[in-house]
Amino acid sequence: MLVFIDESGDTGLNMACKVTSPRFIVTLVLIEDLEQATAADQRIQALKSELGLRAEFEFHFYKLKPAWRERFLREVAAFEFFYFSVVLDKAGLTDHGVKTPAELYRYTCGLVFELAKPYLRNATVVMDGQGTELLRRELTSYLRRKVQTDPTGTSLIHKVKLQDSHKNNLLQLADMVCGAMARSLTDKPDAAVYRRIISHREMQVAHWPR
Repeated sequence: MLVFIDESGDTGLNMACKVTSPRFIVTLVLIEDLEQATAADQRIQALKSELGLRAEFEFHFYKLKPAWRERFLREVAAFEFFYFSVVLDKAGLTDHGVKTPAELYRYTCGLVFELAKPYLRNATVVMDGQGTELLRRELTSYLRRKVQTDPTGTSLIHKVKLQDSHKNNLLQLADMVCGAMARSLTDKPDAAVYRRIISHREMQVAHWPR
């Protein structure tokens, strides 16, 4: 079992700052079948060639034109993956003891893993190792403490790996799914387009605080 994590928005808590996002979203993509993971990986790589892109091109939701977003999501929607998302409203965090970006990151990731916990079995968790690597290493430690096993002793997480997203097509899949989720919460004309394409892969979306 493979799990891929991506996020949208930032972990800034100064809501008076105009560049700070009002929400922080974490999406967990789960692929139970390794053959399906391989097939999806290969299809994404082939799509780069079909679109006339370099082999090392990285699919980023916010950097793609709308037609390519739709094409990507329609292609991957045929594969057996499922996703969970937590949409965190920063303005409602005052009563939850979240005071730093690192705490915000851990808190949101912890929530999304709690959503997926009933489905996790000996999972390899893959996260983007670029950017805020310290936060991700802290999360690795957190996950090992909090969701390593269930009450019966079954291993939920086998290991956590940090990889560069530009080298991992399935991390790019997580980016595209998370981007579709984030766009669905806006008032932009295409807000409903992308999430609808992968709606049959959506397991649970939680808004927090409730």
